[in-house]
Amino acid sequence: MAKVCYSCRKGPAFGQSRSHSMVATKRRFDPNLQKVRINVGGAPRREYVCTRCLKAGKVTKYV
Repeated sequence: MAKVCYSCRKGPAFGQSRSHSMVATKRRFDPNLQKVRINVGGAPRREYVCTRCLKAGKVTKYV
């Protein structure tokens, strides 16, 4: 699955998890993506869109 938003191209961020002894292990912060039917050029398409773009109305859902 492509972990990238169709609208804003937001992708995963990378960082480190720290244990109690401060040992660092790699981790990734995935964006909150939803697979929704959106209007792309007048036709419906299923794309992954982050919830911030859905809430802001940057994409129009196809009904």
